[in-house]
Amino acid sequence: MQRSNFSVVTEFILVGFSTFPHLQLMFFLLFLLMYLFTLLGNLLIMATVWSERSLHTPMYLFLCALSISEILYTLAITPRLLADLLSTRHAIVFAACASQMFFSFVFGFTHSFLLTIMGYDRYVAICHPLRYNVLMSPRSCSCLVAWSWVGGSVMGLVVTMAVFHLTFCGHNEIHHFACHVPPLLKLACGTDVPIVALGVGLVCIAALLGCFLLILLSYAFIVAAILKIPSAEGRHKAFSTCASHLTVVVVHYGFASVIYLKPKAPQSLEGDTLMGITYTILTPFLSPIIFSLRNKELKTAMKKTFLSKLYPEKI
Repeated sequence: MQRSNFSVVTEFILVGFSTFPHLQLMFFLLFLLMYLFTLLGNLLIMATVWSERSLHTPMYLFLCALSISEILYTLAITPRLLADLLSTRHAIVFAACASQMFFSFVFGFTHSFLLTIMGYDRYVAICHPLRYNVLMSPRSCSCLVAWSWVGGSVMGLVVTMAVFHLTFCGHNEIHHFACHVPPLLKLACGTDVPIVALGVGLVCIAALLGCFLLILLSYAFIVAAILKIPSAEGRHKAFSTCASHLTVVVVHYGFASVIYLKPKAPQSLEGDTLMGITYTILTPFLSPIIFSLRNKELKTAMKKTFLSKLYPEKI
């Protein structure tokens, strides 16, 4: 990492929310509650699917995998953020920063790949119902989930190695609450920084856009198939199985596009930090709520599994 006239950077300073000193306690309490709710919501979904045999289907297998990826994604970022909100020292060593970036990209891209697979699952269920058990066999589902994790790991490794192969010199303040790529690239020096920035940007946008287009393609076929159903009740029932997934996709890609595709303003450091919260904390927070409230089958199973144990006379 050492080159002539450059001092070696051994740690970074996460500026984060230190620019809002009077709001840090409020931010801590808010983010802590959202983090705990995210963990609880996803664990409840996993426990419900595990205990209810009627939910042992491909759709809910993918939902469990999605919950695991969300728990691990928040675990890679949020505990460090909460600790920094209560601390006056916001230093993070070089290796820890690289690890945080790697795991956040692994679980973030795995999440996107799983959402794409869930769209494909709904496409097969609605457009090819007679072949569903063959196309979505337990072996096929396991392979799809495994490849999602492999793909996420490859993306995390490629991005992290590309960024941390650069030389970081002099200034070491990251104007973000996590080891995020754009603010880290601003601290790098050398002629290859623009090339790495372009390459990382293209790889990430291509992967996310590819997933999004595949989901759109799946829903284009789904909508065409639903419109062919003669009864309104049948159309409503078919679409209701997709509503929760479609809502999560809109939230996931909506916040991601706001963060990664918005034009960079000259003085947008505090704004970037606040906008980063929407994708790292708000999206995982909303996901279990959406699946629990918008999925009638899952909501009924949750009531049966948990409320019946607390209030057996009311169920």
